Amino acid sequence: MIFVKRDSSLIPEKVLLVAQRAQEKLEQLPQNERKNFIRKKSHIWRGFSKYLAKMSHGKCWYSESKDAGANFDVDHFRPKAEAKRTDEVVDLDGYAWLAFDWENFRLSAQNCNRLNIDEEGETVGKGSWFPLMKGSAKATWDNRCTLEERCMLIDPVVKEDLTYIDYNDAGRFVASKLCVGQAALRIKQSGIIYGLNLERMREARFQAMKEAKELLETIQESAEDLVSLGDEAPMRTIERQINQLKEKTRADAPFCRAVRAQLNKLGAEDYLIDRSLDAA
Repeated sequence: MIFVKRDSSLIPEKVLLVAQRAQEKLEQLPQNERKNFIRKKSHIWRGFSKYLAKMSHGKCWYSESKDAGANFDVDHFRPKAEAKRTDEVVDLDGYAWLAFDWENFRLSAQNCNRLNIDEEGETVGKGSWFPLMKGSAKATWDNRCTLEERCMLIDPVVKEDLTYIDYNDAGRFVASKLCVGQAALRIKQSGIIYGLNLERMREARFQAMKEAKELLETIQESAEDLVSLGDEAPMRTIERQINQLKEKTRADAPFCRAVRAQLNKLGAEDYLIDRSLDAA
């Protein structure tokens, strides 16, 4: 997961106006008509998909996966219908007033957004999950205090939420060793709810990390050989390899956050990481 900077200038005005008109209509409806109205207007948030993709270089905002053959969902970070807090507690009205608010949208791989069964038989995936920390305020239709809520899920649009993300040698999404307490619990729960360690996703992430590690080792070995050769041709080869490695760290590359973490642990020099496309 890498920071995504939302940019309304990428969204056509007519798309925003359609969402605004739906919001105005929703505000006028009685409570018992809202869910059905929202359900019939699903084309509105789906219409934002390609513009959200531009903000993340075509990658899932949660997993950083980039699969041209996969469909992406437009996830409502705060669920538009029911909001599941625990296995026993579900707020049936959820965050209906955010159904057409594009700032509540996150581009999501379907494996992250929809419920799945992992290799151990456990249910993972976001679905309608939106747990809050103990003692948190809770927003409602009549008291829309979302800024006062303390979310359990980490959010790719909140840079501070991503500080302690790490990946182990097997490519699993984990909390940094320096992250403890509530912060570590948030990362652990987010990994489960977003399905970030489903086997196929973990394997794809591990493969990206493995390729970067092997390329770094090749560069280091080639550089050691050059010390005694003094030949320009091998140096040009190393420069090409460095550029290949840097491409794997760019914000538009799949799993670049994991690749960067891997290189940092291997003591790679900072110039081997390309941050030119990172959101400010």
